[in-house]
Amino acid sequence: MGDEPRDVVVLGAGIAGTALASHLARRSLRVTVVDPRTPAAGASGRAAGIVTEQLWNEWDVAVTRESRAEYLELAKGDPETFLEAPFVRLTVNPTIAEALGHAVVRLRGWGVPVESVDADRLLDWFPAGHFAGLRGAIASRSDACVTPSTITTLYLDDARRHGAEVAFGAPVPVPEFRDRRWSVRSGPAVIRARALVVAAGAWSKSLLVGLGHPLPLTPYRTQAAVLRPPTGSTKGPAASFHDLDTDVYARPESNGRILAGDGTEWFETDPERFVAGADASFLAHLAEALGTWFPEWGGSDVVGAWAGVCTATLDRRPCIGPVDPARSLYSITGFNGFGVMRAGGAARRLAELIAAPDSATAAAALEPVLPARFGGRAPVFSPIPGFTLEGGEAPRF
Repeated sequence: MGDEPRDVVVLGAGIAGTALASHLARRSLRVTVVDPRTPAAGASGRAAGIVTEQLWNEWDVAVTRESRAEYLELAKGDPETFLEAPFVRLTVNPTIAEALGHAVVRLRGWGVPVESVDADRLLDWFPAGHFAGLRGAIASRSDACVTPSTITTLYLDDARRHGAEVAFGAPVPVPEFRDRRWSVRSGPAVIRARALVVAAGAWSKSLLVGLGHPLPLTPYRTQAAVLRPPTGSTKGPAASFHDLDTDVYARPESNGRILAGDGTEWFETDPERFVAGADASFLAHLAEALGTWFPEWGGSDVVGAWAGVCTATLDRRPCIGPVDPARSLYSITGFNGFGVMRAGGAARRLAELIAAPDSATAAAALEPVLPARFGGRAPVFSPIPGFTLEGGEAPRF
């Protein structure tokens, strides 16, 4: 690693941090990515990787669409990295079914190709399904599933090809700002740069507190598992789905397996001290919820199960942009469990702002997620569900 000053230091080698490094390096900025762990060691390596445009505001839809296009290009046709798969949301609750109908109208207004579907159509995607009690379902056919750890590595490889440097594996104390530059120590090395970006996922909260700029962030634990349906059962799904009645989601995996989650805990978790394995109660909940729609799946073997830590914000939108403009301190964090959906497009927009900090156009592209919207407030709060049917600040579902 050279001793010359860098333009930007990115703290965090998850999918958002490595995507940002790629976009910055492509703009000929000198970038160093610093992480005490390995790439995708946090939430990015434990994410489900569902990429859907069934989201709750127009900004999210646009950014997710940009991210999907980037992931498709990075994957270069590898179905293990990028798999085109429709995304379905379904319910037996008539009130939620009515909300699904409203969601179709809203999403179509944002250009999302979503439609209501019936039980016969669902059987084409889910041959193991039993949909007799279905009251409502919608599907977007142009969605996808990705392998987040692979996408993270591909972004990092691209960043390095364009001149980015990396510093991994050593503890990182709170950076210091002096003489109009940031100093970041990683082991024996000290990296100096004009700009610093906190992209540290669940560790972003404590880092920003140490830097004197707390944001309303709450790390929380969530769980997932890879399941293998019983031998001889109907082949695996060709689409992802979200059961709105139990909040369980699942996506297709290779060899007919299923990746399923949601064992979310709605209280704050310390990312340095959390149970990394899945709870027995979570696995029992999965078996019961999946068995409602797919009786054969209720007896699936557990191939692997784990927990990770995501980061919630006060209003369900991430914090992306300048935290302290005078010192060129930025953040890209607080994705509420949906960082994979947004990382590529969000990182591109932030890179444009860092490259041209006085650009009104670049700032406008991040307007809904700028950290300044909180006015320096950082209250304690419980995580707010993000995968909602509705927009607004207080969705019912």
